[in-house]
This record gives sequence, C-alpha cells and structure tokens, in this order.
Amino acid sequence: MIQVAGRPFSQENAGDFGSVGHVILQQMLESPELFAYPSMNGLRFDINMRIHILDSSKEMNASQVTFTTFEHAQCNPAYWTLTYAGGFLLRNDVRPSEAILDIYRNSSLYAFECATAIIIIYYQAILKSIGSQRFDTIFQNLYLYSWHTDPNLELNSFYSSNRFLPGDVVYFNNPDFHPQTPWYRGENAVVMSDGMFFGHGFGIMTAEEMIEFLNTQRSPGSMQSAYLTNLITRISSQTMQMLFTLQRGRLIYRSAKKVVHHNLCSISCIDYQYFLNGH
Repeated sequence: MIQVAGRPFSQENAGDFGSVGHVILQQMLESPELFAYPSMNGLRFDINMRIHILDSSKEMNASQVTFTTFEHAQCNPAYWTLTYAGGFLLRNDVRPSEAILDIYRNSSLYAFECATAIIIIYYQAILKSIGSQRFDTIFQNLYLYSWHTDPNLELNSFYSSNRFLPGDVVYFNNPDFHPQTPWYRGENAVVMSDGMFFGHGFGIMTAEEMIEFLNTQRSPGSMQSAYLTNLITRISSQTMQMLFTLQRGRLIYRSAKKVVHHNLCSISCIDYQYFLNGH
C-alpha cells in the first residue's frame, strides 16, 4: 500500500509512470508493506530510482565485465587504484561520476564479484537519478569492495515474507557449496520487472534457473538444494529522502565507514553487516 502526504494514494492523480513504472507502482499498491512519501514527487523519485536500477542491471549484463574473486579483481588504473584486498579505490584526480561510468564504458577492463556488482549498480542508478554534479558532491571518496558503501549511501536489509519489488536485491543461498568453488556460496540478484533476476556472472534468468545452476556447484552427495531466501536489500528510505531533497552544490560531511576485507565472494548484505559488527 502507498501513502502520499499521509493519505492513501490515488491512481487517478498519478499521471504517467511509464510501462515499467506502472508495474512497480501496481506491485507497491498490492503489497501489504506500507510505502509512505511526503509528496507525489517523492514517490516518483523512488519509482524512477528502481527503474534506473533495472536499467543499470541490464547494461551490466550487456557489458564485458567479468565475474571473479577478490584475488583476481581488475579495474581501469586511469580511474581506480586496485588495493591488496581486491577493492577499487577512487583516484583523487578523477570525478566519482566518471569513474562509475567508466566501468560501463570500458567494461572489458573490469572484473569483480557479485556483491561489488550490486553496489556499482546502485551508484550508477543514483547517478542517473540526480546527475553528475550532485553525485560528485555527495560521493567523493568511493571505495568499491563487497557491500561497503560511501557514508552517504545507507542500505536496509531485512527478512520479509512479503513479495519483493522490481529493483529490490535478493539472495540465493547455496548452503552446501563445493569447497573448491566457494564463490558459489550464493548469488546476489536484482529483481527485474518481468519475473526475472539479474545476477553478475549468471546473467538474467528465472529463479529456477539460478537455483538449478547453483545446485550443480554443491558438494558431492549433498541433498540440500540452493534456494531463494526472503532477504531483501534496498537503498534506505533515509538515503532516498536525502538524495531527493539535497540542494545542488551543498557539500555533505559524514565520517568514513569502516571496511571489512573478508575475502569471501558472493556473501549477502546481512553477512557483511555481521562481519562489520565484529562477529
């Protein structure tokens, strides 16, 4: 369900959200989860962000970026410094927006795992939503590694029995992954608008196809199938509100986040938070 300015949303006053936007809007209306916005523009910004997440996922799928482990990560040294842990640290002489766009423009120079892929998709979707000038103001010290994000990009991960929406990120878990291929412990995937999922290294496919492939990567004799969990990850509502209301050119100062170099590919956002909290 949707509330705008404290009142139930009326589709009669919605205007045109486009075909994909309408699918997202309809699923939000049918969801038992409450989506509350201070204005129609706030709702429209949220839906447009989800559309940009879908578009960025399709663009990554069509690109030449490859899936690899942190040990073999690659990036364009003209924009990023490759760290010992396999992360990409933004060079101080380039614009953050240009560095993110370069991953798509010169995709053959890049290789990373699926959690990093989700964060790159988020950054490009935000860039599409707010433009390069504001993006460069907000995200000045990018470091791409697993689920680590800039202080101004907060994520919300939670378990929910409700249906997920296009633009959400879900996790396919493979509890009996083969010890020789630990990067198949699971897959982070973007929910598309047509019942499909995008996972870096997998492509765009159905949930059944993702599970079927993960099941080929289990330990010998395993009887436990991979499965789609009910974990949902989204850009937090606080971040969405900040991005929507931020005045052009205003500099944001927030303390840097701790980063945990865990060296475990394809973990969920919840697992990364677990490491971050010292467990």
